[in-house]
Amino acid sequence: MDIFNNAVSAITNQLSGLWPEPKEHPQLVNGKLRPCPGSPNCVCSESTNPFLKVEPLAFKGSPEQAWTALKLVITAEGGTIHFEEKDYLWSTFTVPVFGFIDDVEFRLSAIDGVIHVRSASRLGFSDLGVNSGRIEQLRKAFQNASV
Repeated sequence: MDIFNNAVSAITNQLSGLWPEPKEHPQLVNGKLRPCPGSPNCVCSESTNPFLKVEPLAFKGSPEQAWTALKLVITAEGGTIHFEEKDYLWSTFTVPVFGFIDDVEFRLSAIDGVIHVRSASRLGFSDLGVNSGRIEQLRKAFQNASV
C-alpha cells in the first residue's frame, strides 16, 4: 500500500503547484470569516445561506486547549497552517491526486464555546461536497482530540 500512497503523493505534489495562490490573503472581515462567494464550492459556519452553512466546531472547557487541539488536528489530517493570529487561523488542504488546494479558515469564539470554520476551493464552481466532507472529518477528529 505504501507504493500506491507514494505514487498518489507524487502526482498530487506535482499538480498542486499548478493552482493559483488565493486572490486575497484570507483574513477576517469585520471580525467574522469571509462570506462564501455563493458557489457550491464553499461552506461556512457563519453563512446565512442554508445551502452553504455548516455547524461550527463546539468545545467544552478551555478555549486555549480547544485552539491547541484544533492545530494538532489540522496537521494530523494533512493540513498546513499558513497564518495565525489571536482567534484566527488560515490553513490549506490539498485534494489527493488532482492537487486542488482548498483554503480552510477558523475563528475562535470563546464566549460561545465554538470555533467557526470556512472551507473553500480556490478553483472551479462545484467541489462535489469535498469541503463539507472535510469539515465533518475535522469535526470528528476535533471531538476525539478535545475529549
